[in-house]
Amino acid sequence: MRRSLEGGFELDDDPGRVDLDAVWAFLSTEAYWGRERSRELVELQARQASRVVGLYHDGRQVGFARIWSDGRLAYLADVYVLEEHRGRGLGVELVRAAVEEGPQRELRWLLHTRDAHGLYEKFGFGPPGDRLLERPPSGEA
Repeated sequence: MRRSLEGGFELDDDPGRVDLDAVWAFLSTEAYWGRERSRELVELQARQASRVVGLYHDGRQVGFARIWSDGRLAYLADVYVLEEHRGRGLGVELVRAAVEEGPQRELRWLLHTRDAHGLYEKFGFGPPGDRLLERPPSGEA
């Protein structure tokens, strides 16, 4: 999947195109959910992902989404758009490409977010059903 967007942006799910330096730079400094992971773990997760979708502008990676799947369910993780490119609907297009345009589109999807509920609700995400249980990390409530 490779798709052009307005303003010279492009979505691409080619894993060879992902700039792991850019992903690490964002996740390790900007993402509340990514700061505790090591660079080695972030790179391993990106390489072993079922699918990755990058958002690019002028040849530079400016957004990212990672999908893990076991064939029955899909988990959406590490979704971001750099701050200077937000407010243009790029996050919506990134999530649309990840969730609705890939091979996992027919699966049950899960994700965790603290602050982007409105974005994900556009794609049918909502409160967990009665079958979902979660065990937080030890020491976290």
